[in-house]
Amino acid sequence: MITGGGSGIGKAIAILFAQQGADVHVIELRPEAAQETITAIEGVGGQVKAYGCDVSQASEVQKTFAAIGALDILVNNAGIAHVGNLETTSEEDLERVYRVNVKGAYNCLQAAVKAMKENNTGVILNMASVAALVGISDRFAYSMSKGAIHAMTMSVAKDYLGANIRCNSISPARVHTPFVDGFIAKNYPGQEAEMFQKLSRTQPIGRMAKPEEVAALALFLCSDEAGFITGCDYPIDGGFTRLNN
Repeated sequence: MITGGGSGIGKAIAILFAQQGADVHVIELRPEAAQETITAIEGVGGQVKAYGCDVSQASEVQKTFAAIGALDILVNNAGIAHVGNLETTSEEDLERVYRVNVKGAYNCLQAAVKAMKENNTGVILNMASVAALVGISDRFAYSMSKGAIHAMTMSVAKDYLGANIRCNSISPARVHTPFVDGFIAKNYPGQEAEMFQKLSRTQPIGRMAKPEEVAALALFLCSDEAGFITGCDYPIDGGFTRLNN
């Protein structure tokens, strides 16, 4: 199960997992985006089903997980961004980010753990961010939400050791996705190339990550080869958290 599997990192993870033989279930709010992932996976001979679901609504999540049944892996990837510091983040902004990024992850975690406990095994991978680890300007609400993801990851990993459920998280820096292109086009019209290079250089390695690179790490952490790994967060950030000084 991959939430937010219709674009960007989620789409790359869904395609790679399908290429490796997984039966992929995509949760995606936007039908057109879900169809793009379905087409890509079917194009490589993979197995995929998609479900329209608002992860912030517990009843929708429960119905979707019930329809899927047995579950081996959950990738909690769905999320939204917000730009603003404490003073420019309205209560409505904060609640909107919380509903999707925090409550949405919570809803899926609850449903997944229930399904996994029945089989006494499972793997959960949550998508955090370098914003959970270091201070980033004008990302107050987003940082709050990803800090919560990091904390929930550690809590779930600890509480479900006895049920053989592993739980880890990935913390990417900037990843070149359609969202980034859209953000630049909206906020810096006519300066797209300049701003893309500027944002790329904020990673010490000099570029943004590719969604496929994050997917490769996700594949390892969800595989049997990572069976001894739980309660860990993995920055995939081009040196951002340790070398950016």
